[in-house]
Amino acid sequence: MTNNHLQNCSRRQFLKTTTGIAAALTTTPLALGDEEKTLSPPCYRYTCSSVNYASLSLEEACRRISDLGYKAIDIWDAIPSWLKCPHLQHAAEVLKADGLTKLLEKYRLKLCGFSVYADGYAKYAELLGQCGGGVSIQGSRAPSADSLSADMKKFMEELKPAIELCEKHDFYLLIENHSGKTLLNKLDSLKAFVDSNTSNRIGIALAPYHVIINKESVAEAIRICGKQLRFIYVWSHEPDEKQMPGVGTIDMKDWIVALNEIGYSHAFTPFMHHEPAPDRMDELHRQSLKYLHGLEIRK
Repeated sequence: MTNNHLQNCSRRQFLKTTTGIAAALTTTPLALGDEEKTLSPPCYRYTCSSVNYASLSLEEACRRISDLGYKAIDIWDAIPSWLKCPHLQHAAEVLKADGLTKLLEKYRLKLCGFSVYADGYAKYAELLGQCGGGVSIQGSRAPSADSLSADMKKFMEELKPAIELCEKHDFYLLIENHSGKTLLNKLDSLKAFVDSNTSNRIGIALAPYHVIINKESVAEAIRICGKQLRFIYVWSHEPDEKQMPGVGTIDMKDWIVALNEIGYSHAFTPFMHHEPAPDRMDELHRQSLKYLHGLEIRK
């Protein structure tokens, strides 16, 4: 953990910050208690994924995300190709670490991490470290013919080079669940992941959208992930704009109950795919943030 990540870690500071504040969602980073100084990604409660503004330049996306009140950004790569999100490639090839850092400072945003779903963590690992670390999010892989337990253990072995890069560049690799023919998919696979993972540099980025597709419980998925859950897309499996929290019909209160139970203190990311025009996307994010503010989310 870097010095920057340790600056607000004392129990005294935590209590001073949280005492007397209502249990609504806040936009300030959460401090770690003295007993929790194990490796953990930085905590920014409100994070926006840049892919929601894929049609815009990275700078314009940052400006809008900041104006909405977000304090952190998750910068996306353009893989798979249908996303057409140029942001991470631009950051890596044009801005470099110094330029990206200055851009984020200009718009008062912290870097939550990079989303690189097609095994791209190695390509961007150094840049992520140079910009202060954070999380790198990617998918798993197709399952093999092995038993689930054996296949997951094999997958963890395959992640050893990633763990080395995480340690070298001070970031955390999070694997997202995905419905369909992927290893990290249903609740039993989340359980196998948690049971097989022995590295505090590896965790889970939960996409409730895919849990709902599988007709399984999001709250149960959260409880299974436990402390290994370090990022959540607040994302519903509904048509079009209804994917966004507070816009669709799904009541997410039971998700919050489960998150409170596990002591979740990482990013909440209102999310959808196949985004509308940027101005409408702004309106949806405002509606989602208002909805999340109204939920009893513990600090």
